[in-house]
Amino acid sequence: MGATLSNGGNGGSPRRRRRSQPISEINVTPFVDVMLVLLIIFMVAAPLLTVGVPIDLPESRANSLEGDTEPLTISIRNDGTIYLQESEIEFEDLEARLLAIAENGYDERVFVRGDRDADYGTIMRVMGRMNQAGFRRIGLVTVEEQGG
Repeated sequence: MGATLSNGGNGGSPRRRRRSQPISEINVTPFVDVMLVLLIIFMVAAPLLTVGVPIDLPESRANSLEGDTEPLTISIRNDGTIYLQESEIEFEDLEARLLAIAENGYDERVFVRGDRDADYGTIMRVMGRMNQAGFRRIGLVTVEEQGG
């Protein structure tokens, strides 16, 4: 009595079956494509994220102020028009609108962007009204002076 093993009738040679192995590599090409598109979008959009009121700022050698929150911005154009952030406001409404949108109350930083050709008296009236309203952290915005 002998026992024999059959290999499926192929003449006694073992038949090897190859299974398809899953590919263990990560295809990074779509990731790189998406990152490049995002990079281009942010490079184009970054210059547009500044305050939208066109002002010709004066130059200065003063150091820039550091802060971790975005300050309120008041812009004064050369024709005397006053803007709070990007919306035009009347001088009489300045105090009420500032108090309405100031998250930190009177401790909110407020930047004044006065056009180089704007009337100095108008800029001082705006700053005086803010000071009278209780805002003490007021800064003037300039561009860095070019040349020596």
